[in-house]
Amino acid sequence: MAQGLTQVGQLVSRYGLVVVLAWIGFGKYVKMESRVLIDHSPLMSWVYHVFSVTTVARALGTMEIVAALLIALRPVWPRLSAAGSALAVVLFMGTLSFLFTTPGVVGTQAAGLPVLTALPGQFLLKDLVLIGVAVWTLGDSLSARTASP
Repeated sequence: MAQGLTQVGQLVSRYGLVVVLAWIGFGKYVKMESRVLIDHSPLMSWVYHVFSVTTVARALGTMEIVAALLIALRPVWPRLSAAGSALAVVLFMGTLSFLFTTPGVVGTQAAGLPVLTALPGQFLLKDLVLIGVAVWTLGDSLSARTASP
């Protein structure tokens, strides 16, 4: 039973990540939700001085869709799946950095601890789990690549 649960968890984790990345990526083609986050980032705000908001959104969306497609290839092409996972890790690292640069992440204090707002705080924090899944899929794909002939 434990082995079966582990396999189901792995399947849901990998392809859940694929669905999340693809869905968010496609969303970047119809709305501009990233601007409010990127505008306040000292690492990334420069990008709007070089490219339009639409170009940046579509570039990020394309990277997310590509990462999703590559991660999904794990059963047939582990090396490409590893590349997709590595790209996802980089994308999630960028998103997590917004926790420290975006105004309004912390709404209030409770017993001296920060309480995250739903938007953008909790919205950004979920990427902590997603980066963990991306790191796992990266390691899993690299293991499959070295184990295969």
